[in-house]
Formats: sequence, C-alpha cells, structure tokens
Amino acid sequence: MKKILSLFLAFAVAVAFASCSNTAKAKEKYKASFLDLFDTASTVIAYDNSQEEFDRNYQRFYDELKTYDELFDIYKEHEGVTNLYNVNKLAGKSPVKVDSKIIDMLNYGTEIYSFTKGKVNICMGAVLELWHNERDYGIANPEEAKLPDMSKLKEASKHTDINNLVIDKNNNTVYFKDPEMKLDVGAIAKGYAVQQISNWAQSNLWTSAAISIGGNVSTFGYKNDDGQTKWTIGIENPDTTSDEFLLKLNITDECIVTSGDYQRYYTVDGKKYCHIINPETLMPSEYMASVSVICKDSSFGDAMSTALFNMTIEDGKNLVDSLDGIEAVWVDKEYNKTFSKGFNQFLDNSEE
Repeated sequence: MKKILSLFLAFAVAVAFASCSNTAKAKEKYKASFLDLFDTASTVIAYDNSQEEFDRNYQRFYDELKTYDELFDIYKEHEGVTNLYNVNKLAGKSPVKVDSKIIDMLNYGTEIYSFTKGKVNICMGAVLELWHNERDYGIANPEEAKLPDMSKLKEASKHTDINNLVIDKNNNTVYFKDPEMKLDVGAIAKGYAVQQISNWAQSNLWTSAAISIGGNVSTFGYKNDDGQTKWTIGIENPDTTSDEFLLKLNITDECIVTSGDYQRYYTVDGKKYCHIINPETLMPSEYMASVSVICKDSSFGDAMSTALFNMTIEDGKNLVDSLDGIEAVWVDKEYNKTFSKGFNQFLDNSEE
C-alpha cells in the first residue's frame, strides 16, 4: 500500500474575521489528527461554529471513515464486518456477500485496470503478498533481508487475471474463478475512501475543509471559509535530506496524491526497494523518486499516481498531457522536476 505524505502548511498569521452587527459570526478553524485508520497519519482541518460543534462533526467523520478502513482491510478481520480479508479467504470457494461499498470500490478497480492498461491491478494480491512478507521480515531483520524468489513471483503472477474476479452488483457478492487469486487494493482503496468521505463531509458536515489521509489530500471550500482564499498544500520532498517542501500548491475542490520510493521500502544488499510493484516486471518500479497528481477526484488521483510511477516519465507526461482534468509533477532519481503542461496554474506565488 502506498505511503504518501503531503503536509498542510501552517498559517503564517492569525486570521482576523470582520463582523457586522447584522451578520452571523464567522466560522473558525479547527484541526484534528489521528493515526489508527488506514495504517497512516491523518489530519482534518475544517471551519465550524464552535469547538463543540467541530468535535461532534469530527466524530461523525471519523466513524464514517472507520467504516471504509474496516471494509477495505486485507490484513485482518473486524468483528461484525465482512471485509476484504474475508473475501480473500473465502471467495475462491463460493460467492461472498459484502457491503455495497466494497462492490462499488471493486467495480472502480476494474475500470481503472482498463483505463491504465493493466498498470493498476487490484488482483495482484498473490504477488504483492510475497513482497509484503519479505519487506516486513527485512525491516525487522535487516541483516537477513532478501528479495522474493523470482520463480515464486512468476508462479504467483499466474493468479492475477482480473477476468477471474466476478462482481455481482445485484446480489452484492464477490467470487474468484481462480481460487489462488487474492485482492490487494492498496493502489486505489485509500484514495477511493478519501473521495467518498470528502463528498459525504461536504454534504453533511462542513462547507470548507482540507482532509489528508496518509497524504491523500482532498479539499473543498476555501481556507478561512471566506469564499476566495485557496488552500495551500505542501508536497513532501522525496529528497529526505532536505527540510524544504518539494512544492507549495494553491488548490480548492481538488485533490493531491503522491506516489514515491522514499516512504515505504526496505534495503537489500545496500539497495532500496520500494513498495510499488510493476505488474510487468514483478519488481519495484525504478523510473523515478516520486510523482504527484492533481485532479478533482482522489480515487482517480490515487490510481493514476501508481500508474504513472510504473511508467517512464516521458510516457507518463505524454499520457497526462493528453487528458483533461489532471496535472502532475515527476521527480527523477536526481531530484529534477518535470511538469505537465498545465501544472503551473497551481503553484503557490512563492514557487513561480
């Protein structure tokens, strides 16, 4: 699962809200952070009428997001929930009835597979499990770290055909025609959940908010809730020796998602191997240090950041420049930046 981190910039000065005797009191900024969902650090910044009201709304937000976290979890069971862990365990034997949220997310995964021509495959679980196990062992035992056996990777890759995934939307069931197939939705699940929760929060909780779930950033409304000031978001620099952001961006009603080789990796014989595995080579992608995507939908952004990470920078740029509603910045292994043709419109003034 991708570990990407875009950081909210602290406001440099306090915001003074003008008030008139015949207008409602301006909303104030509140913030909450948590670490226990989607196995990542998360932050919510929103404007609300009071601390008490924000706390109530935040609890509703947290509870709704927790539902997605439990449903999309492939690593463990949750009491009273039939989730993807259960699906991987049982769907090779018979159809498994699941929540419609899982059905909708998996259907999106099949669409993304087609759109990216297989660069993002939610049925890569058999391969990714081998990498996950070696990475966890190598991190805990660095002197014994090793790569997965290529013969085992190739054998596992025989069980990644997305056509063997049977999604029955009418009956809300999932079935594997190949009993050795496994799902791994790390390339899309967090981004999908962020988009769903952002839409829900905008409809039910807040008019202005910036939501970062492990760096999958989604914004709506305006900073200061003033109808004009865009959110300023910093993208973490893949050069971990630098204290500076890679870039500062001004956005609203957009999302930013980054894939990189610098957050989740392990080292074998002095070489780093990141967690993003290329379906064609069955090895970690090595084309770049990071790629960050800006678009309207975090589901699409999450998937595209993975797809672009599995392509050369030249091929990725050609793809992004051919599409509407998406921009990207690539950082190569020497930390040189390449921008899509419309990216500059989002740069903070200090970056221009």
